[in-house]
Order: sequence, then C-alpha cells, then structure tokens
Amino acid sequence: MTSSDDLLDLIQTTPEIDLLLRSSFGFDIHRKRNGDGLRLASGAPLEVIAGEFAGGAYFLCAEQNGRRPVVFASSEGEGGLIADDLADALEIMIGLEWRDCLSFSGGGDVEVMQISAQHLNRSRDKDNPDIDNEAAQVAAALSLRILPASDLVIRLHAAASKTEPDYVVTDGGQVFDPPFGEHVEPRHGGWR
Repeated sequence: MTSSDDLLDLIQTTPEIDLLLRSSFGFDIHRKRNGDGLRLASGAPLEVIAGEFAGGAYFLCAEQNGRRPVVFASSEGEGGLIADDLADALEIMIGLEWRDCLSFSGGGDVEVMQISAQHLNRSRDKDNPDIDNEAAQVAAALSLRILPASDLVIRLHAAASKTEPDYVVTDGGQVFDPPFGEHVEPRHGGWR
C-alpha cells in the first residue's frame, strides 16, 4: 500500500497526472488554502491536502491502524468521511461522480446511490468521452485500481456512513451537514 505522503509526492512530481486530477477529477493539490480552519467535532485537526474548483477541500485525518482517513468538506457546508485512506479516495474520485452520488442518495440509501451512479457516469462519459482513458492513466501512474462503479458506491457508502461521530466537520463551532443528500434524482426533469 502506498502511503498518502508518497501519493501526494508522486502527484506533485508528475505534472500530467496533477493536471488530469485537477481538470477531470476535481482534486487540486495547489488549492490547499480551501478549508483553512476546519476541524473535526472531536477537536482533532485536519490536514488540507487539496481543494476543488467549487471551494471544497480534501483533508487527511490522524493515522489509524496505519491508514489516514480522508474527509471532504464542501463550500456549501456538507462534509464527512469519503474513504479510509488516500488511495481509496482517489479510486473513488476517478471511477465515480462521487459528490453527486452522495447528493442523490435518498438520505444514504445504497440502492438509490447505485441508480444515481449509473445515470451520473453515463452523463460523465457523454460530457468527457475520454474520461475512462484519463482514469486509466491516473490509475497506472499512481498504482491505483480501476473498479466497477457499483463496488465504488459500496465503498463510498460504507465510509460516509462512518462520518458520525468521529468525522463530523466543524467550522468555528458550526457543524457541517452530513454527506448524504435527501434527493433521489435531480428536481427539474429527473435523470435524462
């Protein structure tokens, strides 16, 4: 297993992978200022490792059993655990429209998430026909696995379900909303 620090170093020193992660998968190691001041409700600090274009941030938590869990906090005040370590988080990011999958989860229903993932990945493929090649390139460079979306949904659901009580994000005492959204599909027109 590659450590989080090793993965971050590899991204930093491989410009084409850094660019793909930033432009196609919303993981920008140059946006570390996003999320300054956020902590876990327990008071434990979070280490900002990347941001994304909409103002959200990715964090590493303190090591547990040789792994550093990854938390995401959006600029809209939602946040929580997305993976048990950075390798798992990156596999989810390159293989799944994970944020929307959480948003359209029916409050955390894994079956709703599976349906959402199918629709979201079809839309992603339509918007970027080269996305599978880009994901394969990132996976090869970082020694990650390309997994079926259904497996990634299960992993994402399992991680996000562990947000409470240990991975609740706060900002100056204000608690972020949990990662699961209540919707089952987009409001206007549904899935197309």
